[in-house]
Amino acid sequence: MLTLTNTKREALNRLSDKDGIIGALAIDQRGSLKKMIAAGNTSDVGDEGIIRFKELVSEGLTPFATSILLDPEYGLPAAKVRHPDAGLLVAYEKTGYDATAVGRLPDLLDEWSVKRLKDAGADAIKFLLYYDVDEGEKINDYKHVFMERVGSECAAEDIPFFLEIVTYDSRIDDVKSLEYAKVKPHKVIDAMREFSNPRYQVDVLKVEVPVDMNFTEGYTEGETAYSKEKASAYFKEQSEATGLPFIFLSAGVSAELFQETLKFAKESGSTFNGVLCGRATWKNGVAPFAERGVEAARAWLQDTGRKNIKELNKVLKETASSWFGKVSG
Repeated sequence: MLTLTNTKREALNRLSDKDGIIGALAIDQRGSLKKMIAAGNTSDVGDEGIIRFKELVSEGLTPFATSILLDPEYGLPAAKVRHPDAGLLVAYEKTGYDATAVGRLPDLLDEWSVKRLKDAGADAIKFLLYYDVDEGEKINDYKHVFMERVGSECAAEDIPFFLEIVTYDSRIDDVKSLEYAKVKPHKVIDAMREFSNPRYQVDVLKVEVPVDMNFTEGYTEGETAYSKEKASAYFKEQSEATGLPFIFLSAGVSAELFQETLKFAKESGSTFNGVLCGRATWKNGVAPFAERGVEAARAWLQDTGRKNIKELNKVLKETASSWFGKVSG
C-alpha cells in the first residue's frame, strides 16, 4: 500500500473524480504531433500550430476529463484554458530518444525542474521511460538511478510522481509484431514490479495493457499470441505485480478497441485505477485542423471528440477501480 502525504493526496484528488478514478486526457506529444499535423498540411504550421491544436483540445475536452497531461514546451497555453475542475499533469522528459545511441536513454528538459513545473501549476509530474527489463545491466542500472533521482526530486517538492513505462525489446525492431506480442506480458509486468520498489518513490504507474489485443483470440481474425484465457490471466497477474495505483495508456489504438480492452481488463479481474488516454480520443481531429483550420478542428472536437471521451467515461465507470483502497495517509 502507498503512503501519501496530505499534499500529495489533495493533488491526486484534483486529478481524479470524486470516486478516486483517473479519467485523464493526454496531449503531451511534441515531435509526433508535429509530424501528424505536417502530414495533412502542405505548409509548415510551426510551433504555433502545435500550441493552437493543444489549446483546442484542452478547451473542447477537459470539461469531460478529470485532468489533462501537457508538456511545458508547447502545452502551457493549453493549461490556461482547461476547465477549472480539471487537474494538471506536466511532462518532465525530453520527447522521444536518441535513436543513434544504444538503450533509449532518458533525459530531462534542460530548462525545467520539478520545482519550476510545480510553480507553473502542475498538480503532478509525469516522466516517460522506455524500458526493456532484459536489456544490459549497465543500461538498466543507468535508468534505475535516473528514476531514483526523479522520484527524489518529486518527493522533495511533495508532488505526485507518475511514471509512464513504455516497454520494448532491444532485439525486436517492431513492437507491433507477433514476435513482440509473445514477450510483451513479461516485459510489461516485470517492469511494473521493478518500479513498484519504494526506492523510486513512484506514486502512480502509467502502463501499457499487458497484451497486444490485436493478437488476442476473439479480437483478431489473424494470428494470435494468446488465447482469451491466457490474456485474461496476464491482466490478473499485472494487477498482482504492484501495490501502487496504476492507470492504462491508450498507445494510439482506436477509441473502440481501447474501450473493449478496458472491459476485458475488468472481466479479467484487473484493478486498474483509470486511464491517461491521448490519441484514441483526439487523433482523428488532427486532419481537419491541418487541412481546414481551427473551426474545422473545433467542430470535430465538439462532435466526435466529445463522443469519444463521453463513451470512454461511461466504460471507465463500469470498469475502473478506485485508488482510495491502495493508499494510506
